Amino acid sequence: MRRPTFVLILAIVALAGVLAAACGNDGSAGPTGSATATPERSEAAGSSGGNLSTVELVQHLRPSVVHILSEASSFNVFGQVVPQEGVGTGFIIDTEGRIVTNNHVVTGQDGNAVDKITVTLADGREFGASVIGRDPPTDLAVLKIDAGDITPIKLGNASELQVGQDVVAMGNALNLPGGPTVTKGVVSALNRLIEEGDITIQDAIQTDASINPGNSGGPLVNMRGEVVGITTAVIRGNAESIGLAISIDSAKPIVQELIESGNVKRGLLGVTIVQITPSIAEQLNLPVDHGIGIRQVQAGGPAAKAGLAEGDIILKIQDVEINTSADLFSALSKYRAGETVGIDYYHNGKKATTDLTLGGQP
Repeated sequence: MRRPTFVLILAIVALAGVLAAACGNDGSAGPTGSATATPERSEAAGSSGGNLSTVELVQHLRPSVVHILSEASSFNVFGQVVPQEGVGTGFIIDTEGRIVTNNHVVTGQDGNAVDKITVTLADGREFGASVIGRDPPTDLAVLKIDAGDITPIKLGNASELQVGQDVVAMGNALNLPGGPTVTKGVVSALNRLIEEGDITIQDAIQTDASINPGNSGGPLVNMRGEVVGITTAVIRGNAESIGLAISIDSAKPIVQELIESGNVKRGLLGVTIVQITPSIAEQLNLPVDHGIGIRQVQAGGPAAKAGLAEGDIILKIQDVEINTSADLFSALSKYRAGETVGIDYYHNGKKATTDLTLGGQP
């Protein structure tokens, strides 16, 4: 399975470069239920207040962390079928057998869900898994297994994290035998942005806990044994000990929507964009040195109907200041197709406002 690299591209492309919503799996959604209100396990008595020792933590979490083997097929240049395998990690979130992981763990090179997924529990039991839903823009997926006697993990709050706080990552690093690998580190930074291809992850957690291929989709936990992040990427090249995890606070609503409907129906503007920087503003003699410039407008799309045009600069959506592409993605992620939002923008050098009814995925 592919792993993210880092380039500054906002994934808002739908039809002919139109802002896109993520498409979930076509399979039926799993049983309705709250992904955020998972059954809580009894906490072991920690060695320091509410915290657990690392040994206690690992024992506490191991039953909830699963090994994921994905199998897909592709064709070589001669038209021959070439089997492919990928390994990742996931964690059980409820007694219904729902499992959270990364989308890229269960996605083939063609962008579709893989042909077969096998989940192995800590006790050695193996189960075939179905895909409840996938959300490519946030690299999240929800699977389901039909298994009894399973132990859900407890979800925490990433908003309570502090830089320098101890965290532990668990995952099937390099697919080594013997169960998940455990690495310990600290929260190195908060509110990182991951942008690569069609993936945009905001509020990412940076950690120096070692993360390797196979860790994808595994939990990043605090010392109380609560999931605060979902490990998704590591920066290679000249970087050392820089791993990234999706904030559990950002993941919770996405996971819930995947459980309920199988996909996330984000609202679309119907534009392609460019982020305005001071240098771009100076070169083009723009009235502002920040915002999102509109490069192209979809004919008959939401933006066109609202009066937006090529060359306009979006400054606000509702009451949210739009300085970067991440700001735009964050603002739009709160709304769904059919909802109306107020937009402040520059048109021909003059400020203007309009109401825009967001479109849906074609």
